[in-house]
Amino acid sequence: MPKGSPELTEKRKNEILDACEKIYKTQGFYGVNIKEISTEISLTRPSIYNYFETKEEILLGLLIREYESWCEALEEIAGLAGELDRTGLSRRIAHTLEDKETLLRILNMNLFEIELNSRVERLAEFKVQFKREITAFHAILRAYKADMADAECREFCETFSAFLFGVFPFTKHTEKQNAAMQMAGISMEEASIHEMVFHCLMKLLPAKK
Repeated sequence: MPKGSPELTEKRKNEILDACEKIYKTQGFYGVNIKEISTEISLTRPSIYNYFETKEEILLGLLIREYESWCEALEEIAGLAGELDRTGLSRRIAHTLEDKETLLRILNMNLFEIELNSRVERLAEFKVQFKREITAFHAILRAYKADMADAECREFCETFSAFLFGVFPFTKHTEKQNAAMQMAGISMEEASIHEMVFHCLMKLLPAKK
């Protein structure tokens, strides 16, 4: 890590992550590289390597930042969950993922390559946030329905996590995908992230008695 104040280091890291996100949104995983990122910001390629060893570590840093923001929103819901019914809680949680397209896209499409090409200590930083998500959901479920057993909370978290790792392709179709589905005789409407998450939660959450 380069010398400098923690504030400057954090500022530089966020500049790199912002540039990475911009490229990732327009060019996808294979369009992201250190050279492209360096052209977006005032850092040379050698300087970027002071913060991240690979492009996958930059994408992992972006995923971690997205997770931190999402977990903060979930932790806020935990304080309100006891006052909400199933519909209200489902909508609240679904709302937290409406602007998390980058998070879902990385989880669904690129996490395997990212994990292969990131140092274990960087990967552990992501796992810490994943644990934070699970802890937040346990708090939400216990506040929502106090008599939920540990096994029920665990089953909910496992099932919802599996859903999140696959939802993005159902909400975003390319022109080529749409054309291919038409040729194959497949009729499919593109649902929003909010709709997909909401309907999943309505099936997973038990009704209050």
